[in-house]
This record gives sequence, C-alpha cells and structure tokens, in this order.
Amino acid sequence: MPSTAPLSSPFLSQQLRRFLPLIIIIGLHIALFYALRSGLVHQVAQMMPREITASLITLQPPAPEPKPQPKPKTVPVVKKPVAKPKPRPIITDKPAPQAITEEAPPPEPPSKEPPSDAPPTAAPSAPPAPAMPKLISGVSYINPPRPVYPPLDARMGNEGTVTLRVLINEQGRAERVEVQKSSGSLRMDDAARQAVMRALFKPYLEDGRPAPAYAIVPINFTLNR
Repeated sequence: MPSTAPLSSPFLSQQLRRFLPLIIIIGLHIALFYALRSGLVHQVAQMMPREITASLITLQPPAPEPKPQPKPKTVPVVKKPVAKPKPRPIITDKPAPQAITEEAPPPEPPSKEPPSDAPPTAAPSAPPAPAMPKLISGVSYINPPRPVYPPLDARMGNEGTVTLRVLINEQGRAERVEVQKSSGSLRMDDAARQAVMRALFKPYLEDGRPAPAYAIVPINFTLNR
C-alpha cells in the first residue's frame, strides 16, 4: 500500500493556516468571557489611571521696587561780611576853623492882658446826701402785726418779748426789720419779724409829707393759762 503521510501533512498545514484566525478569535472570546465571570476586567479598570483635574495658579506680579527718594538739597551757607569798625574821630584841643553855635531863642514877652476881676469859677458841688430817717417813739397801725406763736415754743411753754428796729417807708410798709433784742428763741424772733413785714403802718409825716422813719416795735409772746 502506498503511504499517505506525505499527502496529509501539507493538507493539515493548509487547514491550520486557513482556520488559525478563527481559532484565535474564538480563544479571545473565551478569555474575555472568563475575565468577565472572574471580575478581572473590574480589577483592570480600577488599575487604569483616573481622570486628573488640574487648575492653573495665576502668579501675582512682583511688587514694584520703591523709588529712591531724592536726597535733600543742601543749602550753601552764605557767610555775611563782617563790618569793619569805623575809625573813631581824633579829638584835639584845637578849635575847628568854622564853629557852629546855636543861639538860644529869645524869652517870650509877658502877657499884656489886664487881670480880670471876675472870681474863679468854682467846681460844681455834689448833690447833698439824703438825710437819715428819724427815729420816732410811737407808731400807729392800719393793719397791726399778728404773730403766729411757734407750736414747739408753745408746747415747751416758752414766753418772751422780741424788740425790733423797723424802717417804715413812705407807703407805711416795713422796708427793713432788725432784731434789736431777742426773746431767747430764734423761732419766736423769726415769727415776730414775719408778722411785722406783713403789717401796714401809718406813714410818718414830716412838714405834712410822708417820709421814711425808724421805729422800735416790741412783739410779745405770752401763753394764756
């Protein structure tokens, strides 16, 4: 029998060359399917580089260098010329050739006006000072003083007499009230003063005309027991 080996080997090589791409494609699909089942694709995807974001940083321009300040100008010192002392005149005992003499003015002649017989005018006299009010002995009332007894002095049983020196004006009012003799209680003295200030006197008449006058007014504080 004739041998078939030499005929089959070229035939097999031709068949392999013909179906080799198909075999490779099938193998790749099988490998890909296996990779999907085993999670290999997911691991490879994680190993792949991710998206990197970059931002540009703007650099600020450098600050300008300060300008050099101008140096202060130096003012040249001007030296003032020193004044030379003037030469002093030389005094000699010889007279000057032309001496200038000043003549004294002639005395004024005495006045020839005749003396006047009129007496010298006197300076105006000051107005006379107003006369001091007189001190009268008795007074008359239109509205007599009504003193209010201090309650504390009344409870304590204090009694006394206040002697007041009163200046009565032309209208019959007490213009000034002074305590000439105290009763011993400041409260009674003040009550007597206020009562006299509220009173109305008959004006003092001098030459038929009302005039201010001083009067001594006693105010008694007594308790009715």
